[in-house]
Amino acid sequence: MLVNLNDVLPQAAAADYSVPCFSVFGVEDTKAIIEAAETVNKAVILGCNKDMVDFYGVETVAAMLLKLVHDSRVPVCLHLDHTYEESIVFRALKAGFSSVMFDGSQLPLAENIARTHAVADVAHALGASVEGEIGSVPYNEGRDHIKTIDTRPVDAVRFARESGADCVAVSVGNIHRMTEPSCTIDFDLLDKIAKEVSLPLVIHGTTGICDEDMIKLKKSRIAKFNIGTCLRQALWHNLRDLMNNEPEKFDRIYFMNKAIPYVTQEALRNFTLLS
Repeated sequence: MLVNLNDVLPQAAAADYSVPCFSVFGVEDTKAIIEAAETVNKAVILGCNKDMVDFYGVETVAAMLLKLVHDSRVPVCLHLDHTYEESIVFRALKAGFSSVMFDGSQLPLAENIARTHAVADVAHALGASVEGEIGSVPYNEGRDHIKTIDTRPVDAVRFARESGADCVAVSVGNIHRMTEPSCTIDFDLLDKIAKEVSLPLVIHGTTGICDEDMIKLKKSRIAKFNIGTCLRQALWHNLRDLMNNEPEKFDRIYFMNKAIPYVTQEALRNFTLLS
């Protein structure tokens, strides 16, 4: 069933668990994620990032995934991840996304608040939720223009109060697109933010965070973890091995049927950590 972030995050923020937001790039991994969620009977968020939207177009992404979402036996949020242009956000909402992230993290605070608020007005009128970001979570590779800026508690408080966002992504040592869990989380900074901000908090760059820290984070006001790189590793490392082992084969569905269970397995591992 289709839900938005407000249906699943406030409860998680107030409890000792978090909801995973898995980045997906097509029907195959979406099916694997939903299968994992149904196996553990947990809500899940499907995150569609800029690369996917640029490749397919936001309307095509919605058309591809919404049938799977509606048919699911568990709550599923279809979420547009980091998006910098309001025009794409509004197209996503019109196409049926139940949640969007307007990423104004590279903007001056006042502009970030104003533009997020404008997005929230539209999204809320359509029954969708909005995620914003304060501070700036850097990338290990691929987006060198994204700055590294730790979240200032005072800015997070103002953003939460004035932007209309339903949850806030924070930068506390987490890094996007890490291939190993080597980030150093600033728990003191996170505690200061959590004491002042009542909205659910979000961590991006989960693959770079060790299991011990994930368990500690889920017990705070962190309600949503964005998880992507470890899933892509699970799919493509195993897919490469499978194809190398059977070089005479060339059918996409044949290999996907063999590789997708590894994605389900990795999703289940993360569900266990965050439950």
